[in-house]
Amino acid sequence: MVQKVCMLVAEHPFLDSRIFKREAKSLKKLGYDVTMVVPRKGGYLFDIDGTPIKDKFLEPKFTHEGIKVVTYDFDESRGPLSKVLSPASQWQEGFDNPLTKLGIEQEADIYHVHEYLSLFAGVGVKRQLQEKNKAVKLVYDSHELTPDPFDTRNPESTRNNLKEKLLLMLDEVDYVITISPSIKSWFLSQDPTLPVEVIYNSPPLARDYSPKDFNHNQMVVSYEGNMDYKRGSKDKIMKITELCSKEMDFRFKIIGGTRYGDSFELSSDLSDKIERTGWVDYDSISKHYNDVDIGWIDYEDLHDSLNRSYAMPNKFFSYLNNGVPVLVNRCHEMESFIRNHQCGLIIDKKNVTAKDYSEAIIYLSKNKYLLQKMSRNARNVMETTYCWEKMERRLRNVYKQLTGPELLMIR
Repeated sequence: MVQKVCMLVAEHPFLDSRIFKREAKSLKKLGYDVTMVVPRKGGYLFDIDGTPIKDKFLEPKFTHEGIKVVTYDFDESRGPLSKVLSPASQWQEGFDNPLTKLGIEQEADIYHVHEYLSLFAGVGVKRQLQEKNKAVKLVYDSHELTPDPFDTRNPESTRNNLKEKLLLMLDEVDYVITISPSIKSWFLSQDPTLPVEVIYNSPPLARDYSPKDFNHNQMVVSYEGNMDYKRGSKDKIMKITELCSKEMDFRFKIIGGTRYGDSFELSSDLSDKIERTGWVDYDSISKHYNDVDIGWIDYEDLHDSLNRSYAMPNKFFSYLNNGVPVLVNRCHEMESFIRNHQCGLIIDKKNVTAKDYSEAIIYLSKNKYLLQKMSRNARNVMETTYCWEKMERRLRNVYKQLTGPELLMIR
């Protein structure tokens, strides 16, 4: 009998690259019947940059690329789901929300949740279906640590409460999936008996890839992804471009950009040196890397975020997938990966200035044999170990354990 999987989503866009493009589509390919329960904001689903999608996906339920999609109102669920912070004896009130109710209606065999709040919804689904004598499995796909122990935007009392409630919810989780070895280690430090698998944020292997030769004068550095208050520093991009342009033929390429409602104004003297592709279709990202020499990642204020130190973001693997060496500040997880696989350059500081990055870029431009070596290593490690095709095998193995005889005890 075909096993039914229901993905519960509290905040992400339904076309999220990890949730929809990779995991949901892979599970369908592996033979599962996949449904997603996803939020609308202001009556509309929203794109990966937060833009409301007003010209399609307007029905409450529809099928897209073989995945069934059921929608609900974000605001109606937000308040009840926040009851997770209440004493556990009061959680039943929080389960009275559209996400949990729609999840129960699906009567799936496995519930796969993607955020702290959707985990709470999933706990509610599991409990209420068990009351109806239907045993289900619950997978927590932890894209990051919530709560982040270092994030002072929440007071310590709130962080402690979030962690206390997380540990209670983990008692009802059958498998944890996460995105880096460090986050896996954190979960195991809380509960050594918890099954945890790392499934990296890797794209499918780029099929139109051609090895880079770096036999050109212009140096192109790229940034991929969101540009908001904590990622993709606009000021640094402009300053790096200004400094590097004094030393070489230089261009900065932004693949992605600002979120819906934000803007990025360029000074006129840099408008011809900073290219902005805007948000591009997931399946066409690779072609935008044909002329890119270095991929840039900068995570500031690491002392305020354990997540940033443990991060293995989509852009990191997107660069490697296209043979693009990575330039990054000292972030524990990416630093360890780069040093192990010799596929980029780490500036050995947590807080790195635009001048520091510019000097590193100028150095690499003068040592293109290093870029060539790093590029080969980057592509090779994706081909052999980290591409999504390899991650799909890990996902398959997790689900086989959930549906087969290997996992006999219901947590």
